[in-house]
Amino acid sequence: MKSLRHTPSLRRIALALIGITLPLLQACNTIDNKRIPSVPVNIVFTTSGMWDIYGMSGALEYRYFQKDSPSQPANFPYTASMYTGYGGVLLACDYYGNPVAFDRCCPVECKPTTRVSIDTETHLAVCPVCNSAYSVFENYGSPVSGPAAERGYGLTIYYVASTATGQRVITR
Repeated sequence: MKSLRHTPSLRRIALALIGITLPLLQACNTIDNKRIPSVPVNIVFTTSGMWDIYGMSGALEYRYFQKDSPSQPANFPYTASMYTGYGGVLLACDYYGNPVAFDRCCPVECKPTTRVSIDTETHLAVCPVCNSAYSVFENYGSPVSGPAAERGYGLTIYYVASTATGQRVITR
């Protein structure tokens, strides 16, 4: 009969194998949402009234922000210190009523002019070139289908913050 002294060695080997394989398995589910160039993002809603007009008030609402021509949304009071990212900003309100923001540039195409748009039937952000679809209302811009899902490329996320003075700011 074999000695039980060898049991700790087998246990160490098993733990070592788990330690090696677990990070590899987790890496398969990692979303790369840093594929596009890092450029300035700064959209300021100086008053709550401005947020009421140009921001979000309920689940599944969305708006595009693009400072260059043509300016989106129309009549938004952009200033010289405001920037709308690499491909523009998609401001949305998730299923729980929280504002979330993403760069509109498709991370597969990585061109500032290839911008995702919301498909009103599926509630997904879809790239017009590669047809990748992203979940912006519940999964933080994670890919759902297309080349982005195959490669694990998600939309770049921006922060939506409220200040003590009532301003809201979208920033990197």
